[in-house]
Formats: sequence, structure tokens, C-alpha cells
Amino acid sequence: MPKLTAAQVKAVSEPGRYGDGDGLYLTVSPRGSKSWVQRIMIDGRRRDIGLGGFPTVSLAQARLRATDNRQAIAEGRDPLLEKRRAAMPTFREAARTVHEANKPRWRNARHTASWLQSLETYAMPILGGIPLDRIQQSDVLGVLTPIWSTRPETARRVRQRIRTVLRWGMAHGYIDRNVAGEVIDGALPSMPKVKNHLRALPYQEVPKALTVIEESQASLAVRYCFRFLILTAARSGEARGATWAEIDLDEKEWRLPELRMKNGLEHRVPRSDAALKVLVRAKRLNDGSGLVFPSPLKPGSPLSDMTLTKVLRDTGLAERATVHGFRSSFRTWALEQTDTPWAVAEASLAHTLGNDVEQAYVRSSLLDRRRNLMAQWADFVEQPND
Repeated sequence: MPKLTAAQVKAVSEPGRYGDGDGLYLTVSPRGSKSWVQRIMIDGRRRDIGLGGFPTVSLAQARLRATDNRQAIAEGRDPLLEKRRAAMPTFREAARTVHEANKPRWRNARHTASWLQSLETYAMPILGGIPLDRIQQSDVLGVLTPIWSTRPETARRVRQRIRTVLRWGMAHGYIDRNVAGEVIDGALPSMPKVKNHLRALPYQEVPKALTVIEESQASLAVRYCFRFLILTAARSGEARGATWAEIDLDEKEWRLPELRMKNGLEHRVPRSDAALKVLVRAKRLNDGSGLVFPSPLKPGSPLSDMTLTKVLRDTGLAERATVHGFRSSFRTWALEQTDTPWAVAEASLAHTLGNDVEQAYVRSSLLDRRRNLMAQWADFVEQPND
């Protein structure tokens, strides 16, 4: 094969691959860009090594780089591995890359922030500046051991996030194994499953609790939001993020889009007359943001996730109830005080049921039964109490 000349390299424009000998090729893309590639055998496998683009890398420079690679292989080294290690990210760089890549699919802003913050707090002091391929089992254990028994749930999350970062490194060819995986199980004491039962009031006490909240010193937005949350058995984030665009006054429904739901499915909430009254009152809160319950402290923003919890603390209810716990109160009431089928009650809580066909059935055909259930719940919650 005749050698290429500098003039030929400069003049060639037809897309294709042009050989210079000894495995060195000039490739011309359909768009006209030119680059150097060396085809070579490493450990019995044919590999292509990029040597740079022309004219940044001249013909003479490409030949020198190709010669260096052949010399490295002759000495038993792997030029591809060495090239990859030269660009090896540190754990901190990899973690931030993984975080940025996953942010669009994480719906919960708090989780998005805490994911990286937990690594910054616990992992970065030890792992942050270490290149991925230099991280050892002992380094990971140095992060986890101090918190494994004292803060077990935090330790679980930190380990899982370290594993995720290292899994990304494996997928991109930076490392061959995950030193935060099962390989370190034997070095960590067994950890019992953490059962996190959220505190919930007996349903008989919900009407009184709602009165206490209504008589609290909380803002109108907070009190209206809490009442709406209880009447609809909604999650905190769903109620706090409610917008007028989701409210269908004619159909008496609150329609939450997929992106706002934990299970990624649209959820239609049949509104009771009591819930409608809350919405009518909430119109006075309009700040132009489109939010039903905008924050009085940050106009244009929803109430923060701790706002409703603070009401429970201020009223003395926090020792026996959580915001999410009112959903459990509703579920127990439905089970003990109505003849509502299990599927209807679960659908009212936007729990995932069965396959896609069954889900569609629950969301449509059972809507009238759910409407009746929510009306009964509203009557129970708003009953007079001493």
C-alpha cells in the first residue's frame, strides 16, 4: 500500500478510509471532516484507536502517535487503557455527571437536591478527589462504617448512590468492577430492615384535628391547602402544587397530569362539595401564578414541603400524626366504615393496581364509585365535633 502524502491528505474530499500503512488510516466523513484512526491488535483483539483530527494532527504527527502505540504494545502495555486513564474522572466529577443526567427524570425536587448533598456530606471527604479506577473497597468502607450502625437509613442511601456512580463508571469503561457492591457485604454488620410507619391519627379523630388546624395561626393558604389535602386524600406535594389549570369545575374533577404523580399516571380526583367550597375560598389567594395555594412568603411559588408539617407541630398534632398519615386515616375509615371495594379505595389514593388494562378500568369505570366514596369521606370529616 503506497504511503499517503501531505498533499493528498489535504486534497482528499471523497468520504471513505485511506490507508497510510502499518494500520494507520485517514477517515473522511460524509460531511468532509477528517480524522486519524489506527487499527491495531491488543491482546489478540483488533482495536481502533483515534489519533485526532486533521489538520490539528498532521500526517507526520499521526505517524509518530501510531509508532508510540505500537511501541507500547510491544512493551506489554495497553495504549487504549492508558488513554482512558488519562481522562479518568474523579468520584466527585462522576457523581456530578450522574446527578445531572438523572435530574430530568426525578420529579421530586427534594430528592434531587438530597441525592448529591448526601454524597457531598458523607462520601466526598474520602472519595471526592480519587479517580474512579483508584477507589478501593477500603475507601468505600471508610465512608460507610462510621454511619452503618448509627445512621442505618442514611448509610443505605449513601451506599446505593456510591454504587450508582461506580456503575456509571463501569458502563463507560473506566472501571471493571463495583467496589461498593456485594464484595463488601461481609465487612459490614447485618442491618435489620427499617420499618418506617408514618404516624396516623385514628380516623375518628380526623374531624377534630381538622378543626384544630382551621383554628390555628397558620396562613389562609396553609389552612385551605391542608383541608383540601384531607378532603381529597392527596399527597402533600400533589395538594401544594395544585394549579387552577388542573381544576375542572364543570366535571367536578381535579385532574393531575402524569408528571405530577408518583406512579407516572394521570389521576382524576372526583371532588366533593366540601372540596369545591375550599377552592371557591382559595380564589382570594390568586397571585397570578396559577397555583391554587401559593406561598404567602414567596409569591409565585408553592408552599414548601415543611409548611404543613409545621402546622402539626404548632398545634401539638405532630406527636401523633404526619401529613401523609391522613391518607392512612382515610384508608382505614374506608375499610371499616364503608362497603367500598378494595380496588376503589386504592384507586382513590392513586395506588398502582394491576396491569395497564386494569388501571384504565379503575381510572374510568370506577370514577362514579370513587366520587361517592369521597362525598362520604367529606361528610364524615366535616361532621360537628365537641
